[in-house]
Amino acid sequence: MPTVLGAKFEDLVAIGLRVLISEDPNLELVAEGVAMESVEAEIERHRPDVALLNFGTLGSPGRVLQLHRAHPATRIVVLANRPTAAECNQMLSFGATACLSKETEARDVVNALHLASRGMHLLPRSAAAGGVLGAGVQGAELLTPREAQVLELLQDGATNAEIAHELSIGIETVRTHARHIYRKLGIGSRRELTRLARQDPIVVDGERRPVGG
Repeated sequence: MPTVLGAKFEDLVAIGLRVLISEDPNLELVAEGVAMESVEAEIERHRPDVALLNFGTLGSPGRVLQLHRAHPATRIVVLANRPTAAECNQMLSFGATACLSKETEARDVVNALHLASRGMHLLPRSAAAGGVLGAGVQGAELLTPREAQVLELLQDGATNAEIAHELSIGIETVRTHARHIYRKLGIGSRRELTRLARQDPIVVDGERRPVGG
């Protein structure tokens, strides 16, 4: 089960994140409301799979690089207010696994935490639309929330039948989702999914309502 450490966010966002993570039986919130100056010590203490950071309290983008170098096993997800392509590019180049807008839809934040815990690099739609990013994304097609769920199960090695049972959908629907995922990610098979942790970011559908809304 992926463990998550949350930095300090604005009250409304913090409440929304706490509810989202606590309601997901497959995520564990090991710490929340951690002040930026205490994040490194708390990561050392809890060894979380994912550290959820607030772009507005970083102080300097170089802080992400410092944390990544000190704790490479902890994936860093940065939430920002409508991040630009340049900001997201900088976060990923400094070692963040994902950079998302605080306006990302709630269920997509949860999907992003699961995918980030597996090393998948993610960006919000607004950043991908803003231009060419360091990893080469420009106008990339979006993964829907359901496709993100299917992708996660595919990475876990689940069969089509197991995915259908887990998500309460038909096997043909699973196959359709898988075809769409492979096409959008530019791959041809399950074996090629392993390269995604090292290469192109995935653009997550969302930004319909704020996390704290």
